[in-house]
Amino acid sequence: MTPAARLQAAVEILAALGATAQPADAYLRDWFRVRRYAGSKDRAAVAERVYDGLRHRASFGWRMHGSAARSLVLASLIAEHQTESAIAQLFSGEGYGPAPLTDDERRAIASSPSGEAPLHVRGEYPEWLGAELERAFGPDLLAEMQAMNARASIDLRVNTLRAERDTMLVGLRSLDVKAERTPYSPTGIRVASAEGLGLLQHTQFFQTGAFEFQDEASQLAAYLCGAKPGNSALDLAAGAGGKALALAAIMGNRGDILAFDNDAKRLKQLGPRARRAGATIIRAASKKGGPEWGNGKFDVVLVDAPCSGSGTWRRNPELKWRLTPARLKDLTELQAWLIDDGARHTRQGGRLIYATCSLLPCENEDIVDSFLNRNRQFRIAAAADVWQQVGLGAAPADTGAYFRASPRRTATDGFFACIMKRLE
Repeated sequence: MTPAARLQAAVEILAALGATAQPADAYLRDWFRVRRYAGSKDRAAVAERVYDGLRHRASFGWRMHGSAARSLVLASLIAEHQTESAIAQLFSGEGYGPAPLTDDERRAIASSPSGEAPLHVRGEYPEWLGAELERAFGPDLLAEMQAMNARASIDLRVNTLRAERDTMLVGLRSLDVKAERTPYSPTGIRVASAEGLGLLQHTQFFQTGAFEFQDEASQLAAYLCGAKPGNSALDLAAGAGGKALALAAIMGNRGDILAFDNDAKRLKQLGPRARRAGATIIRAASKKGGPEWGNGKFDVVLVDAPCSGSGTWRRNPELKWRLTPARLKDLTELQAWLIDDGARHTRQGGRLIYATCSLLPCENEDIVDSFLNRNRQFRIAAAADVWQQVGLGAAPADTGAYFRASPRRTATDGFFACIMKRLE
């Protein structure tokens, strides 16, 4: 592909991502699958340009007075200090390149906006979320959002049913993977982005269940459940089963874990993953109700609720621009229902854990506060105390009643967890 053709590909993909709910990485994979002429360098260049446009949509749109796909690509070239004449040569309409520049585009390229950009532009987040993000971060908002806009590392969770972390570190380094211990999770390994990542899924280590891909914050949430060998646990919104697998390892594969999710397609992935991991105590439920559910029988109930995904904006920057006030309202209503549902499955003296990969208080603290007002038999168990009880070592400095994570605070995805105990 020529440089101009790569730009046109980025324009087409960015436009398509604005009209689909498909994740950007999956869309890119499918787009290139039917375009075999694109080599590995072409794919890398186009993907980088697309993600650049998604990460910087607010500032690129501000610079070009519009956030159409062509505007985002043009602004990315300006950010690279390309001259107007060089940009015009790339946007010439020749071959497979983009159509020639319009008069409006030429004017926008020639003159940048005056004055300082608004906070939401500098922070690269939707303007309508400003008040909610200020609730979350206060005066640290801009620094938090800038950290959220950086590229994410890749975290692995060593499956202690199959391997030990030190052994896994030696094995990965023997493959020239730049792997290091995560600072908080005792089973976590961090791999710098783009450092040997392509081969990880094809290694014997992964194929035999020695590790799973899981962000450190998510690993920590599993530890904070306080599950012990012999416990019964319910993963009520299990998805593809990542936390159920982590709980099985923490419990030493002794006890019982029931996993359920409304999305049967996602939950179907759990069976093969559990077999690969050697986690034999997990049962996937295709529907709710029946003897295996009981009523208030579980020692541990984890509600890892569907959410905005705002904590994953480093990895999935398209999510911030797809979120709408209506969608957020629907999510908070679902979260309130799920936490109530989790409560009725929690035995007396048991723990109910509410978690999200969200930064937004309306999905986190507000849901917990409202729940506690409705359910007087539950009390918060401070995350700082539970952290010590489960042997995690030194907690992040601001850990108190809740566990809150973010790229700036913990070098992880954004995450929230609240541990509650049901009174006996």
